[in-house]
Amino acid sequence: MRRWFGLGILLAAVAAAGCAGGPGGEGAPPSGPRPAPSAGALRLNGAGATFPYPLYSRWFDTYSREHGIQVNYQSIGSGGGIQQLKNRTVDFGASDAPLSDEEQKEMPAPVIHIPTVAGAVVLAYNVPDAPKGLRMSPEVVAGIFLGQIKKWNDPQITALNPDVSLPDTAVVVAHRSDGSGTTYIFTHYLSAVSPDWQTKVGAGKSVSWPVGLGGKGNEGVTGVVKQTPGGIGYVELAYAIQNNLNYAQVRNAAGQFVEPSVVSTTAAAAGSAAALKRDVRASIANAAGAEAYPISGFTYILVYRDQPDLERGKALADLLDWAIRDGQKFAPDLHYAPLPAAVVKINEAALRQLNYQGQPLLATAP
Repeated sequence: MRRWFGLGILLAAVAAAGCAGGPGGEGAPPSGPRPAPSAGALRLNGAGATFPYPLYSRWFDTYSREHGIQVNYQSIGSGGGIQQLKNRTVDFGASDAPLSDEEQKEMPAPVIHIPTVAGAVVLAYNVPDAPKGLRMSPEVVAGIFLGQIKKWNDPQITALNPDVSLPDTAVVVAHRSDGSGTTYIFTHYLSAVSPDWQTKVGAGKSVSWPVGLGGKGNEGVTGVVKQTPGGIGYVELAYAIQNNLNYAQVRNAAGQFVEPSVVSTTAAAAGSAAALKRDVRASIANAAGAEAYPISGFTYILVYRDQPDLERGKALADLLDWAIRDGQKFAPDLHYAPLPAAVVKINEAALRQLNYQGQPLLATAP
């Protein structure tokens, strides 16, 4: 499994495959007969969410090799990606938090949301002698992050895990210190399941945390949890797996304890299909369905509908068209859920809107 390092990494899509790989080059894109693009090749620039970074790095390296287009992506967090798009310093932004109606109005031009994959936000923990898959209820999760549950052997936790001997170790909460779409997904979940959380903290890319230590990016929170006995934090599933962290099963809206996985994240997306048809920005947190993992969300690429440059706009449209189709096959191996067919259709309609001076930018209509 590949290792991913700090925020602000500039992914040069034409770099050697090993730059995105782990031991033995696992996860590196396959070599092919097509050469890497030349130094003068067109380059697209993007920035934003750390949540999908493992997948995006694979996508952009593969696309570069197959299509001769360089794609540089900076994993700086959703808030940073939105700001850079607003400043027009990138061709696309990436965010796990869709723009609100108010944020849309603040952008200099109309923005299109392209959901790329769905992913699970997991509760990763470092509890001495505790096994993987501790059971947690919505009440326990909210209680931990509100600072109300202070020890791992709290009766509320032990009642859900009667066969586990939990230690008298302090709970140490880790949370994001930067504006984050992962925080957006997690706090929307907490707001959906806990009136106390909704009243006291609320949901957003940044919130005023009642307790805990801040870490920058999914990488930063992972680091805090790994280094802190008793630590617990919310991170994207791939980061927990790549760092050999234990993570919890969470009781969903149907009353079932569900482990985060590609299958359970797909079930969450499917359970929210009706809401997504009305608005692709709809939250899929605490979705209906017995198999749905409740802390799930889409991650988005954000682009301007009206592109200012013909060549760059066409290259961007083609890249996104590839991502929602061919790119989906890379998702499961990296622990992301491919797009449901209904969301692909929504994306197809959105991509038809991309234009340069009124002319559609896709070579062929989806």
